[in-house]
Amino acid sequence: MDIGVISVRYARALLKGSTEAGVEAKVYADMLSIAKSYMEVPALRTALNNPMLAKDNKRELLATAAGTTIAPMTDNFITLVLKSNREDMMQFIANSYITLYRNKKNIIRGKLTTAAQVTPAMEAKMKQMVEGNATGTVEFETEVNPDIIGGFILEYDTYKMDASVRTKLNTVLNKFLA
Repeated sequence: MDIGVISVRYARALLKGSTEAGVEAKVYADMLSIAKSYMEVPALRTALNNPMLAKDNKRELLATAAGTTIAPMTDNFITLVLKSNREDMMQFIANSYITLYRNKKNIIRGKLTTAAQVTPAMEAKMKQMVEGNATGTVEFETEVNPDIIGGFILEYDTYKMDASVRTKLNTVLNKFLA
């Protein structure tokens, strides 16, 4: 069976159960933490896929990846995933839950990338601009990436405004090389 189909089924069931219990926001936070843990600690995937590691240890790993205060619904769900031998799909399940939750709650992600740290006032102004152009709630994050040299890159929904010095330099360079 397809990994995407299975992970979406589990995520839908978790979203339905957490919504009925009124804890979908807390489970969302747990799933965000799990997804982030997979990105920051690639060894997590390897450990969970190891058949020699006991289920209790895998549960402890996933509970730790979910954060300091894990919702009982998330804990029960992790136990179910491990009992069903689907731990290799947990990363996909977490990401599917995040997508389903955002769609249900009409949440749009916004991201501002700059070469240097921006002031809180500038960050708030950019967030306000995104909220004015988007329908729904905006989850906004900023990132510092010195590789863009200067300027900024603003992304939200399917929109991307690249006003970075790196992109402008590449454009000029391509004109000279063409």
